[in-house]
Amino acid sequence: MLDLPNLILIGPMGAGKSTIGRLLAAELSRDFLDSDHEIQARCGADIPWIFDVEGEAGFRERESQMIDELTHLEGVVIATGGGAVLREENRRALRDRGTVIYLFTTVEQQLRRTAKDRNRPLLQRGDREQVLREMFALRDPLYRATADIIVRTDRRGPRAVVNEIVRRVTRLVDPLQCKA
Repeated sequence: MLDLPNLILIGPMGAGKSTIGRLLAAELSRDFLDSDHEIQARCGADIPWIFDVEGEAGFRERESQMIDELTHLEGVVIATGGGAVLREENRRALRDRGTVIYLFTTVEQQLRRTAKDRNRPLLQRGDREQVLREMFALRDPLYRATADIIVRTDRRGPRAVVNEIVRRVTRLVDPLQCKA
């Protein structure tokens, strides 16, 4: 296997970053780190609690510190929170320290995947679909500007997405390695 850089998954909530990240890391025999889970482990509190106590600004500060820390590791697969791209310092760290993969999904798919999830503070206010559409309008251009690769996840199994990522990342690193 080629010596691949860190692989960093970005995208909206419900895109499959954690599921695909775990599978991708296993496929490549790498460690998997989820920035949201790492924040929770470090704080000893879940993300809704952090939002309640510190607000979104407090959470975003913790997120920036965690992204900086995780992206300094080598040979890992990292899944970021959906809002990680909101800060320029995060986008720069992600771009500079790995290959960034935007897991693109539609708002309709996000609604299906997050329907029963109560651990997403930004979806606990108002009309979920409207909130997701507003976030998509703001964040999609940031995801696209940050990503080296864009992969659609709608109506695809996680294994198919992982296979596509491996193929495309390998092609980026060594264009002669892959003929597909």
